[in-house]
Amino acid sequence: MIRALAALLLCAGFALTPAFAATGGQAKLTGVPLGKGGVVEVSGLVPPLGFTMTEAESGKTVTARSFRGKTVLLYFGYTNCPDVCPDTLYKLHMLFRALGPAAKKVVFLFVTIDPKRDTDAVLAKYVALFDSHFLGLRGTPDQIYRLTRRYRVVASVHPSPDPQKYQVVHSALVYVFDAKGRARFIIPDLGLTRHPDYKALAADIEAVNRTKPGGVLGWLARLG
Repeated sequence: MIRALAALLLCAGFALTPAFAATGGQAKLTGVPLGKGGVVEVSGLVPPLGFTMTEAESGKTVTARSFRGKTVLLYFGYTNCPDVCPDTLYKLHMLFRALGPAAKKVVFLFVTIDPKRDTDAVLAKYVALFDSHFLGLRGTPDQIYRLTRRYRVVASVHPSPDPQKYQVVHSALVYVFDAKGRARFIIPDLGLTRHPDYKALAADIEAVNRTKPGGVLGWLARLG
């Protein structure tokens, strides 16, 4: 049920279709056709990386500037997620393996949308199970709300004393920002893709800091 909801929200919760159509559906960062099972360029359509959160591993306050100089992958989820989150994180681990030495310049930020249950300790332990390049971010309900609004993330938490009735729904996009904090593309369905092309995805991630946002989208990005 959660997996189906995530897939539905993925399609309906992020209004990118008109802008993507303007590119003709043929734009490429490397060899992956954008919007055809690969990444979707969002240069100029999504705000630059911006947040103030608590890093679960250290308990310290961090901001987007704390990660300048690195390519940042941003994802929203929760540690009790039964399927989409662990599946996505495992595949991201495989992606980091495909990056090889280039992985040192990339960081994955897992933002919990369920901070009541995801304490710093729980969140830090969870992301560490998957990869050493992963960091957990936690915030107040207001911080999380503002951040999900900033990136148009669908997120809903319905607490219940009964664990079986404790419901959390979230979209499953992975946002990719370049070393200057500019949004470059999203990976729309990693957790739902049975056999991701890790080599092509790794090439796209490496390419974001070698290329500038192009065309109209790039011009809009520079205005921001």
